[in-house]
Amino acid sequence: MTKVLLVEDNEMNRDMLSRRLTRKGFEVLIAVDGQAGVDMAGSESPDIILLDMSLPVMDGWEAAGRIKGDPLTANIPILALTAHAMEGDREKTLAAGCDDYDTKPINFSGLLEKMDKLLKG
Repeated sequence: MTKVLLVEDNEMNRDMLSRRLTRKGFEVLIAVDGQAGVDMAGSESPDIILLDMSLPVMDGWEAAGRIKGDPLTANIPILALTAHAMEGDREKTLAAGCDDYDTKPINFSGLLEKMDKLLKG
């Protein structure tokens, strides 16, 4: 079973996305802030991380940098989830260490396609 770490502070987004992913057969772990996401990436070894960029405690850009900067977690693909869809935001998330980027509101079938590509390397 593919283990997904969902790092999302918005309860409604978190519940909806985790339920839909669970129905698709994923094991979903949840962190509600960037620091918890970094900690869980190290302790839980997820197959992929879905990372909201606007998070409390530590934002997604810093969390992505820390995850990619740690040899234990550097190879875990990170898919940024963000409401930021302005010009330059995609480049900013990729520069922070994210492997791909998706905007909110989430198109679930599109998200699954991006996750599949990242999981296949």
